[in-house]
Amino acid sequence: MVETYAAPYGADPAHVIGALRMMRSASLLIRRIEAYFAAQGLSQLRFLVLIVIDREPERKSLAPNEIAQRIDVSKPVMTRTLQSLQKDALISISANPSDKRSKEVALTPKGRQRLQDTLPGYYKILSEGMENN
Repeated sequence: MVETYAAPYGADPAHVIGALRMMRSASLLIRRIEAYFAAQGLSQLRFLVLIVIDREPERKSLAPNEIAQRIDVSKPVMTRTLQSLQKDALISISANPSDKRSKEVALTPKGRQRLQDTLPGYYKILSEGMENN
């Protein structure tokens, strides 16, 4: 089937089949990660927010727009995500001491612990996903 469709467009059928297999593996891996995050009370986006804040060892907090830029999501999506993380007490949002109009987002002890509890299983899933390829 791939040869029938690929040949008229000058595509190498072996490359197309390889790409389709890679996409299938990635799809299965993403579904497994999503299920794992759901069991942890997270989503990929909520996890990424926690990671982005945590990976800044020289800083204790980040502005919402910095987080949104690093994850590449829109401001409305980031606002909703931060609100849900704050509601779950995984982050705190406070006024920036040097500019009261801007906000600072920091991990709470509960958020830091949730991240630490989530990372081993996350890395296990990624590692197993590569073993199967």
